Amino acid sequence: MRVGWLWWTLAGCGAPVASDQVRAGGASTPLVATPVPAAPVASAPASGAPPVALAGRRIIAMGDLHADLPMAIANLRLAGLLDAAGAWSGGDTILVQTGDITDRGPDSKELIELMQRLSREAPAAGGLVLPLLGNHEAMNLLGDWRYVSDGDYADFGGPEGRRAAFAPTGPLGSWLRGLDAVAQLGDTVFVHGGVGPDFAARGAAGLSADVRAALQDRPDDPVLGPEGPLWLRSLVLDDEATACPALQRSLERMAAKRMIVGHTTQRSGRILSRCGGALLAIDTGISSHYGAHGAAVELRDGDAWALYPEGRVDLEDPR
Repeated sequence: MRVGWLWWTLAGCGAPVASDQVRAGGASTPLVATPVPAAPVASAPASGAPPVALAGRRIIAMGDLHADLPMAIANLRLAGLLDAAGAWSGGDTILVQTGDITDRGPDSKELIELMQRLSREAPAAGGLVLPLLGNHEAMNLLGDWRYVSDGDYADFGGPEGRRAAFAPTGPLGSWLRGLDAVAQLGDTVFVHGGVGPDFAARGAAGLSADVRAALQDRPDDPVLGPEGPLWLRSLVLDDEATACPALQRSLERMAAKRMIVGHTTQRSGRILSRCGGALLAIDTGISSHYGAHGAAVELRDGDAWALYPEGRVDLEDPR
């Protein structure tokens, strides 16, 4: 039985720089949009929150949902986190959603509102919801909307209504600006793209603070670039002979044993385990845009399982 502690600080992201990567055979094409002027962040959570005991506690990690509310609900139910009425039913479970709940599909508004509501409901049952910032959230905060669907625009009554909702003081934008980029629960790091060795020494709280500051007024900061935590793909795509030593350096610098990432879609629809279980890639294409491949990871005392509609699969655990 292993005992872990979560030291979590919710630092957000302010006004951003936009970029995205075209998902074609793993290729990436970062693009930069004109940054939105920085504004005060509304309701940004304070840092220095107390530790949360993890021993015996269930942790669920869920990948990219891309504005597909029906598939998000189905996936949350797959993990036992929503009841028939759509309310939190996970008890003291900790849910970590690794970003990219916007774009591609029509339901950005409803999906963000669902995450907002579950973030309020879970603590009443002893649970915790930790949504993380993905590159697509950062893009939306910047006004880079190349991947916004027509249905999503229509849901806001058009571009102006959407722009107001995602503004720094808007109901969605202010909340998104309060999300962490990286979280660490015991010896497991959660992040959208990945944490490379050059960034790992900053730790989860430091990197989240760096991303926030960069999105507010340093759009050219490397923390927002292709090697930063919102965009990194090399830990998933490089040969293990290269990726695993880099991953190990990052984990050592963060006093961790495992990293769980989204962002790089697994076209097989299955969770990818690399480097002896030290890396789990959990973007299985949950949204209909990518094939509606429901999946999540369950962790309890360091033991990892993949959850699929057809059942559970034990995953290799790092030593």
